[in-house]
Amino acid sequence: MLHSAKNTHTDPSPPTSSSTTAPPPAKLIFAPTGGSADPTKAVQYLQGELSRTTLSPSPLTQFHAWFAAAHAAHVYQPETVTLATASLPSGAVSARVVFLKELDTRGFVIYSNWDTSRKAADVASNPRAALTFWWREVERQVRVEGAVERLSAKESQVYYDTRARGSRIGAWASPQSQVLGGREELEERVRRVEERFEGVEKIPVPEFWGGVRVVPEVVEFWQGRESRLHDRFRYEKEGEGWKVERLSP
Repeated sequence: MLHSAKNTHTDPSPPTSSSTTAPPPAKLIFAPTGGSADPTKAVQYLQGELSRTTLSPSPLTQFHAWFAAAHAAHVYQPETVTLATASLPSGAVSARVVFLKELDTRGFVIYSNWDTSRKAADVASNPRAALTFWWREVERQVRVEGAVERLSAKESQVYYDTRARGSRIGAWASPQSQVLGGREELEERVRRVEERFEGVEKIPVPEFWGGVRVVPEVVEFWQGRESRLHDRFRYEKEGEGWKVERLSP
């Protein structure tokens, strides 16, 4: 007769939290006050408010109105925007500050290198992006999420022609985001491009450079309010129109 052997194996006790948890890092920055007159309290946002009745039915016309108001309030470079992209399949996210150059009836347009840059690689694997505008002087923020589409070379040429000649040369010369051996390497590339287009006023837009449009599916307008009880309204694409909802701060 076979007898079952008694199982004498004992699972080790799970490690204690003290053995697996690293000590908290020393705080290099903690709760900065952002220029508050009282160093013990954070800055309060008091410049405005936002209600559903004041919003346009379209987020694009609402953005246009806010952008004009930012200009009128002398916001420094209100076209400055953070562009965030993500690579698939890793899901790694990257962000950088760029300039909005156009707003049209389809969306928000920026220009860049779409061959060698990190954003180009991200968009090639995941043609979606997010934009964030922050206008400190009026205590407003706008967030945009949507699909990305390339502009045609003809469309890109129109904006490219408005750039200073040095910037047009630079677009040809710079393999954006690629490693350089030194500044002199970049300067040599610029010299060669200048020679190539010497005496040419109408420089063609590089095939690897141009505009992309973020076609919005979600747009949020944020107005700072006292005690961090901000006004937030989100537009979400719904058929041919937009659903607008107030969000909790």
